[in-house]
Amino acid sequence: MSLHSTIELTGVPIKAQIGIFTADEPDLYEHTLDLTLEVSASLVFIEADGMAQVFDYDPLLESIHQVSQDKHYETQEMLASRIVHCCAMFEHIAGVHVCLKKSRSNGVGGTVCGTIGVRLSVTGPELIRARTMSFD
Repeated sequence: MSLHSTIELTGVPIKAQIGIFTADEPDLYEHTLDLTLEVSASLVFIEADGMAQVFDYDPLLESIHQVSQDKHYETQEMLASRIVHCCAMFEHIAGVHVCLKKSRSNGVGGTVCGTIGVRLSVTGPELIRARTMSFD
């Protein structure tokens, strides 16, 4: 029998400024993150109940929130790339699938037709390479 496991974090609010706006124009988009992490099945299919047996994703979320708020992003793609980099820094993560979405809850201006987002999946050697990426 083969085991495969993921950890899914969906609808995570991201407080980021993404896009090109004039100085007096606020970013009216709401940003959310869906994140699927591929991890060893031994971190999900466990015999004893305890945090020492599982992957603690709280430090990862703290890292993601930090990079989301440390600068103004022109594109969702750059933030998605930096989120992959955050994930790559955790050795228990074997693959990451990011979906970063934006919408305007008030329906005023800009995108008024639902939710728009980008998806990025990185596994294997590319995830290892992501550990060494540097961002300006």
